[in-house]
Amino acid sequence: MNNRKLDQKRAPIYEALKDYKAKRVVSFDVPGHKQGRGNPDLTDFLGQQCMSVDVNSMKPLDNLCHPVGVICEAEEIAADAFGAQHVFFMVNGTSSAVQAMVMSVCKAGEKLIMPRNVHRSAINALIVSGAIPVYADPGVNQSLGIPLGMSLEDVKRAIAAHPEAKAVLVNNPTYYGVCANLAEIVRAAHAAGMKVLVDEAHGTHFYFGEHTPLCAMAAGADMAAVSMHKTGGSLTQSSFLLCGKGVNPGYVRQVINLTQTTSGSYLLLSSLDISRRNLALGGREIFRKVTEFAEYARGEINHIGGLYAFSKELLNGDSFYDFDVTKLSVHTRDIGLAGIEVYDILRDDYGIQIEFGDISNILAIISVGDRSLELERLISALSEIKRLYARDPAGMFDHEYIEPEIVLTPQEAFFSPKRSMPIGNSEGEICAEFVMCYPPGIPILAPGERITREILNYIVYAKEKGCFLTGTEDLTIQNINVVETKEHGFMV
Repeated sequence: MNNRKLDQKRAPIYEALKDYKAKRVVSFDVPGHKQGRGNPDLTDFLGQQCMSVDVNSMKPLDNLCHPVGVICEAEEIAADAFGAQHVFFMVNGTSSAVQAMVMSVCKAGEKLIMPRNVHRSAINALIVSGAIPVYADPGVNQSLGIPLGMSLEDVKRAIAAHPEAKAVLVNNPTYYGVCANLAEIVRAAHAAGMKVLVDEAHGTHFYFGEHTPLCAMAAGADMAAVSMHKTGGSLTQSSFLLCGKGVNPGYVRQVINLTQTTSGSYLLLSSLDISRRNLALGGREIFRKVTEFAEYARGEINHIGGLYAFSKELLNGDSFYDFDVTKLSVHTRDIGLAGIEVYDILRDDYGIQIEFGDISNILAIISVGDRSLELERLISALSEIKRLYARDPAGMFDHEYIEPEIVLTPQEAFFSPKRSMPIGNSEGEICAEFVMCYPPGIPILAPGERITREILNYIVYAKEKGCFLTGTEDLTIQNINVVETKEHGFMV
């Protein structure tokens, strides 16, 4: 690689698109809207500038499936920015990056050590690949009712019990901003000959901010899935897959190409290119401002009383090893309101859309795009919600994470003969599909897990509080698919 290719001021895909526009090329290829002329309504909505660069792969613009030109050059510059050996541009979302990581290291029947509080994309990867999960259960903060990271000792025990496992998957951070001791987990896994895969969907800024938790590449992880669109400024659905030393990028690309589109969107690709440039050149200042915003809001919310915007005071040296202070996670149960209730009130009564609300907490994503006035609106709204709606919290559900009972692998359960039954009558059955609140998309039930009364009570409570439940074939969540058992003609 030459110095020109590693110049962080460059954005090769963006530059190639500008050159393409300047040449006024006549298009007899797809897409059929032909720079927007064929769909004036869509062009009026999205803008001529946007439609004019929604183009197809061609030699000057390279090919995402087999890059040898500007996409290849953009990958090299991105790898330099992130401290990775190789970077892949992903246009099927971070879900596809997580799945590519898993399928690159685990084949059918091989084991993957992972926490249960993973995004559904990780379990989807197990269904597709046939890999077998070994769950190292996350710690739980009882007062907040949230899952934490995996403890180092639990990971070591899982490694000792399953020395044949191929890799360890780690969340860095969790949806709430909690980080485990990533460096020591990497050290333990590598000592056992296992790869380390990191779901870093919410950790883009770890690579560019100051005083942030340790990022995957700096910790020596083998691969990391990074949602640039979450905190990095790129368009929704665009992400990076980072590879460290000892990973064969040629093979990883082949795995990616099993599921990623052959019609990569240049809107998404250029947004990744431009956003990487922005972060490489100004990320430190960008995330300094974001941190100041979040810390200010956290302090003001904690002065309200009853609401708890938690932070590094909860560090325990292990499962809560570090915390992402840019995350504005707020515990609401002490004012008698579920997080999802606060989420709904903020949106419906105050015109404020936050990231998500669950049984006990809300999460507001703070970015460089926010302004002081908007933060004040959020703080003021939360204060008023407490004044108007606070009630006795007695009887509220007090935890998010329920340890699963694993009966079958996700692939076995998902592809097994199954039957549909009323969800309220399913206690004791083996789940054959997902049930989850979205966001965050962490399954309450995954294929292969026993349906217990505690889980059913949680689902009923989540529905009553207004959580958006997804995952089942029945869109009303009244029925659930369960695995046929011996009593019903199929031997589990």
